[in-house]
Amino acid sequence: MVVLVVEKTGRRPGRVARSPRAPDAPHPKRRAARKGKTSAAVSPVTAAAIVRPPAEEHTAGSSLPFIVGVGASAGGLEAFTELLSHLPDDTGMAFVLIQHLDPSHESHLSELLAKASKMPVSEVKGETRAKANHVYVIPPRCNLGISDGVLQTPPRPRSGRNLPIDSFLRALAADCGSKAAGGITFAQEMGTAKFDSMPRSAIAAGVADFVLPPAGIARQLVAIARSFQIPADSREATEPPGDPELSKILRLVRNASGVDFTHYKHGTLARRIKRRMSLRGFETLEDYTRDLEQHREEVNALCENCLITVTAFFREPAVFVELKKKVFPALVENRGPEDPIRIWVPGCATGEEAYSIAICLMEFLDDTKLSLPFEIFATDISETAIEKARSGTYTGAALAHVSPQRLARFFTRTERGHQVAKIVRDVCVFARHNLAQDPPFSKLDLISCCNVLIYLGDVLQRKV
Repeated sequence: MVVLVVEKTGRRPGRVARSPRAPDAPHPKRRAARKGKTSAAVSPVTAAAIVRPPAEEHTAGSSLPFIVGVGASAGGLEAFTELLSHLPDDTGMAFVLIQHLDPSHESHLSELLAKASKMPVSEVKGETRAKANHVYVIPPRCNLGISDGVLQTPPRPRSGRNLPIDSFLRALAADCGSKAAGGITFAQEMGTAKFDSMPRSAIAAGVADFVLPPAGIARQLVAIARSFQIPADSREATEPPGDPELSKILRLVRNASGVDFTHYKHGTLARRIKRRMSLRGFETLEDYTRDLEQHREEVNALCENCLITVTAFFREPAVFVELKKKVFPALVENRGPEDPIRIWVPGCATGEEAYSIAICLMEFLDDTKLSLPFEIFATDISETAIEKARSGTYTGAALAHVSPQRLARFFTRTERGHQVAKIVRDVCVFARHNLAQDPPFSKLDLISCCNVLIYLGDVLQRKV
């Protein structure tokens, strides 16, 4: 069982900017790629994502629920049952259960789970708004989607591989927007799983914050739902924090890591700090500050947690259409083979954006029968993210927007997932770089920052 605790908000915009070519700035040095850790495919017995509606949707007297998406394989009934049997009827959550069902048979899942659940259990029929303290079950011959908290039942595809769990969790994440990034993740303890190969892969991937039996997961979900309260203020604070404890926490992080979050958006920082507090079992900033003062490793963990590195290949498809249609043609005009195209991707996270641009540019050059060199410099402040980017191995949701044709041409299947082909990795140089403090790269033709500006406050945005 895997549980991901996230929030819901607006979507992150993508930004692509042309850059003037500086005449005399030095070229960045190429760094050799180092072997880094990669994530194995995560195929748990069950998977769940908890979503809180955005603050801007809260009004006086409203009681919009967290939304919990739970997925299970055909053998996951036991895990479903145990989880629900240990949940009270006042969690304030709406549970959405997705299981791989045989389309040729009627489902009795809702009737079976109703016997174990203290909450009402019903099969989703058409558009249904998720309500707190209710359990919703996927119907046969349908998949599930969600938009603005309303469950939808699109028909199951007639051909090809059907992935109803992935499909719903991606829809849930899309409905959450940027606050879904990096939630709290649980994996079911392997000894309690009827088939342990799936939770084993989730644990091996290193993506689980907690490894617990279903009963323990249920208890932790309730605790998180009741403590993870974000102020119902739709405005995203961008000025230096007024709370002295929050200022102290940011100072501790700056002294330990050199990363200054003072002018990051403080609504985002508050959520990331609250996440770490929940993981560590603290309810007040004062108690958590004392813990940070005593444990340097937690300061480092908080710093990494605030450096949001969640992204995906071809995350904003329309941006890549525009690159091929308008930007790349301008870049290659009157350009000779002795003048390589130079692109910088600041805040590259784990590399998907940089590799996506490289793939897109390779396709464009092939289509136009041009043979021009190019290089992409991709930077991020997180060394952990850079190590993953250099390895170039990805699984699951990161590849959701990669077509089968691109997957076959630009990736190699490995036991850990799909690795970006060497021809693509060779044109991408990854390095650690602090966009707010370090000198910028120069002699550039294109700067792409789809993963950065959304997190910066006004002062830092202007500086960058």
